[in-house]
Amino acid sequence: MSQTGAPPRWKNCPRRGQPVAGKFLPMKTMLGPRYDDKVPEENRFHPSMLSNYLRSLKVKMGLLLDLTNTSRFYDRAEIEKEGIKYVKLSCKGHGECPTVETTEMFIRLCEHFIEKTPTELIGVHCTHGFNRTGFLICAYLVEKMDWSIEAAVAAFAQARPPGIYKADYLKELFRRFGDVEDAPPAPALPEWCFDDEEDEDVDDDGNAIAQGSEPSSSHSSQGKKKKERLKPNAMFLEGVSVRGVTQVMVQPKLSMIQRKCQEFSEWDKSGFPGAQPVSMDRRNIRLLEQNVYKVSWKADGTRYMMLIDAKDEVHMIDRDNSVFHIANLEFPFRKDLRTHLSNTLLDGEMIVDKVNGQPVPRYLIYDIIKFNGQPVGQCDFNRRLLCIEKEIISPRFEKMKLGQIDKSKEPFSVRNKPFFDIHTARKLLEGSFTSQVSHEVDGLIFQPIGKYKPGRCDDILKWKPPSHNSVDFRLKITKVGGEGIKCEFSSIPHLRLSQPICPLCPDSRFYCPQMSQAYL
Repeated sequence: MSQTGAPPRWKNCPRRGQPVAGKFLPMKTMLGPRYDDKVPEENRFHPSMLSNYLRSLKVKMGLLLDLTNTSRFYDRAEIEKEGIKYVKLSCKGHGECPTVETTEMFIRLCEHFIEKTPTELIGVHCTHGFNRTGFLICAYLVEKMDWSIEAAVAAFAQARPPGIYKADYLKELFRRFGDVEDAPPAPALPEWCFDDEEDEDVDDDGNAIAQGSEPSSSHSSQGKKKKERLKPNAMFLEGVSVRGVTQVMVQPKLSMIQRKCQEFSEWDKSGFPGAQPVSMDRRNIRLLEQNVYKVSWKADGTRYMMLIDAKDEVHMIDRDNSVFHIANLEFPFRKDLRTHLSNTLLDGEMIVDKVNGQPVPRYLIYDIIKFNGQPVGQCDFNRRLLCIEKEIISPRFEKMKLGQIDKSKEPFSVRNKPFFDIHTARKLLEGSFTSQVSHEVDGLIFQPIGKYKPGRCDDILKWKPPSHNSVDFRLKITKVGGEGIKCEFSSIPHLRLSQPICPLCPDSRFYCPQMSQAYL
């Protein structure tokens, strides 16, 4: 990244927090007008905006401590002309907590200022105003105000949520001022932390990282993995209320579940590891002749993987890699119904059946990757289907017969999704079959019988009838807004399609009038 641009992940980072202990105002660095061509108006944070904010609160800031490792972000004269003393206290920040010397210097500066002017605020900023800033403020609270390190970290997190989010910073704070064993896990990363993920060759201040330097633990990962995104308030099965389902937000639990699903799937990247089909077209339809396939209906459902680790340790993972805990759902071991399955990863979809006019959520299992730690995903698809029926579905029915599983207390029902010989594809779309299915059928899925493959799979094909196809178009988006104001957008669709072509027509010279009518 060029040093003329805004630092990575800065644009959507909140400008400031609330005062901590009535003494410190944590914030991100300001950027002077020279960055205006790189920063949208609604994201700008000029030094003048800080002054206006302080005046609106009728408070005075007497000292500003700049912890960034650069002087390019703004002109200190803009701060000093407001009567605020500016002090530069450089901290590297990338893979390195503030040193003992820097921490002692920060404490001395603040102590001296507070003795002279106890009613004025001290502004503290690094690039984003969380880790370096939080570390030093917490150090002062412990050393000079006799706070416990636990209370200091919690107070900073409340004033500047989610608080210090680098695990190595938290551990170092507790090592210096408490017991490292008591260090809390790092909170889930906020959404803005995932902006500018391509800037892996620069530090938090936007400076080039020297070759061979080690990144901090919050950004390091295996191989080229990116940080896992956190989607707060993720919806489970939108439009239907499902009891006993709660989103997992707490670390390290969230990361452990995500990582376990990725490892079980042999997925070496970040994000959702489930197999993703591709649309059928004239080219890949030939795969149906070249390889052995099975077919099933394509339900209008919501994709989820299910990780079964123990009793009351059943979790589901959606395509956004959000994780949900599922209560009151049991999976007994066939050979001993008193034992619960563990280290088991399923793939499937949630659908909503209409039964007597009422919505009934169900989970349809259509693949299995791990069974009790065994890599059944390496087996052919026919054997995996047998494993689902014999080891997942049947033991549940056996325990229901014994009255040891109460279906009425489960959040949803669980079924296996059958696959058929490819020659039955036409029958799956006929009314005699679709009338037996209590949810919408919007196409077909063609599944090869090879081993399970994570991520995009060019040999798993999905097909939709013309009535369910969609049109891609380009949107021209116009932005309206002002400095420090959230933008509003207007959009105009631009269609360049004259006559749509059906991907299944055998002769590319002809258009499909049925599909054309559906588009219109």
